[in-house]
Amino acid sequence: MKKVRTRFAPSPTGRMHVGNLRTALYAYLIAKHEGGDFILRIEDTDQERYVEGAVDIIYRTLQKTGLIHDEGPDRDGGVGPYVQSERQAKGIYFEYAKQLIAKGEAYYCFCDKERLESLKTTVAGKEIALYDKKCLHLSKEEVEEKLAAGMPYVIRQNNPTEGTTTFADEIYGDITVDNAELDDMILIKSDGYPTYNFANVVDDHLMGITHVVRGNEYLSSSPKYNRLYEAFGWEVPVYVHCPLITDENHQKLSKRSGHSSFEDLIEQGFLTEAVVNFVGLLGWSPSDNQEIMSLEEMVKKFDYHHMSKSPAVFDYTKLKWMNGEYIKNMEFDAYYELALPYIRKVITKDYDLKKIAEMVKTRIEVFPDIEGHIDFFEELPDYDTQMYCHKKMKTNEESSLEVLREILPLLEAQEDYTNDALYQTLTAYVAEKGFKNGYVLWPVRTAVSGKQMTPAGATEIMEVLGKEESLRRIRIGIDKLSQ
Repeated sequence: MKKVRTRFAPSPTGRMHVGNLRTALYAYLIAKHEGGDFILRIEDTDQERYVEGAVDIIYRTLQKTGLIHDEGPDRDGGVGPYVQSERQAKGIYFEYAKQLIAKGEAYYCFCDKERLESLKTTVAGKEIALYDKKCLHLSKEEVEEKLAAGMPYVIRQNNPTEGTTTFADEIYGDITVDNAELDDMILIKSDGYPTYNFANVVDDHLMGITHVVRGNEYLSSSPKYNRLYEAFGWEVPVYVHCPLITDENHQKLSKRSGHSSFEDLIEQGFLTEAVVNFVGLLGWSPSDNQEIMSLEEMVKKFDYHHMSKSPAVFDYTKLKWMNGEYIKNMEFDAYYELALPYIRKVITKDYDLKKIAEMVKTRIEVFPDIEGHIDFFEELPDYDTQMYCHKKMKTNEESSLEVLREILPLLEAQEDYTNDALYQTLTAYVAEKGFKNGYVLWPVRTAVSGKQMTPAGATEIMEVLGKEESLRRIRIGIDKLSQ
C-alpha cells in the first residue's frame, strides 16, 4: 500500500485560526494513524496578505501543539523547496502552466480589468463573473504578437461548458456539478505568481500528497482541481473536507469572537493540551465517545470516516470545562509555575503562595479565574452582614455575633495557627456547645474572607492569613454585626 502523506499548507497571514489548527491536527492524525508523513508547506504566493512574523507563528504553534512535521522548509525530505514563493522563483508553476497550454487545457488571457468588470452579472443576489473564453480563440500568431509587445496577461484553465464533473469526497460522498458553472479560473496571475488553486494542485502532486485535508469552503473548487489532475494525467488524491466551525449562535467563527485563534485561547489562560483535545472533537468523535484524550490517544483512535458533515459548534463552556479537567490532573509543580503570575497579580503580601495555589487547583477552569477566587487574601472586602445568614447552617446575624464573640478569646490564646490545630480548637468548641460544625465554621469563614464562596474552609484560610490578620478580621466581623 502507498505510504500516506498529508500536508498542512498555511498562508502566513497572522495568528493561526482555530479552523486552520484543526486542519493541521486532522492532517497530522491521518498521517500518524497510518504511520505516514506529515508535511509543512508555506503558501505565501498571496503577497498582499503576507504578514511579517506570521511564519514564526506557524512554527511556534505547531511546535507547542506537538504537531511536529516530518518535512518542511526546515526539514528537507527531497521534494522542496517547501515555500511557494521559492518554488515560484524556480519557475515550477509557469513550467506546468505551459504544459497545459500545449495540451489545450489552458490559455493566455489579455483582457483588461475594464472588460472583465463588464462581464459581471447578478445571480440570486450575488455578483458573479464567468469569463466568456474570448482569448481562447486567439490564434497562435496573435498570442505571440501580444506577448512580444509586453501586454499584461494571465493564464486561465480551459474548462468545458457542457456535461458534468463528479468528484468523490470521503465525508460528503460523490458531488456532481454542471460544467457550465465552472469558471475558467486563473492559474498564473498577471504578477507571475500562481493562484492558490493552481499552486496547490501542482505542489500536492510533486510532493506525493495522498490525502488532502481542508475546510468544506473548498468543496466548490474541487471539480476544478480534479480537472487539473485529469489534464495532467495525475492521480487524484483522497479528499477529506472538514465541516464548518460555528459559534454558539451558529454563525461562522470570526476574529471578533475573541477566541478564534490558538494564541487568543492561550492568552485567555487555556492549556495547549486542552485546546488540541477540544479542537480534535470539532467535527469528529472516537467510536467509544471518550472526550479527554492526549494527542497520542487521538493518533491511535482517529478515523476520518467518523467525521461529521454537520457544522461543528465551538462550545466555549465545554472548552472551559475540559480545560478545568486538564488543570485538575496537572502535576502540581507544572501547575504552580503557570498559576503563579495570576496569584502575584492580586497578592503582594508575604503569604504561602503554594498553599493558595493548591486551594484553587480543582476550582478553576482557566488560569485568570484564580484572581477572583483569592483576592480576599490581599484585602478583606467590604461585605454585607446578610452573608452571615445561612438557612442550612441555621445561622443568622445574632447567632454569628455570639459565636464570634465566644471564639475570639480561644483564638487569641491559640499559638499554633496550622489548619489542623485551628480545626481542633473550633470543633472542640462545637462539641462543648452541642452545635453542628457549620453553625460555627460558617460565620468564622465569612469573617476571615468577606466572601460568599471561598476556595477553602475557615481554618485553611486562617492558616494562610496567620494569627494577627485572622484575629483582626474576626474583630471587624464582630464590629459589623454589633452595628
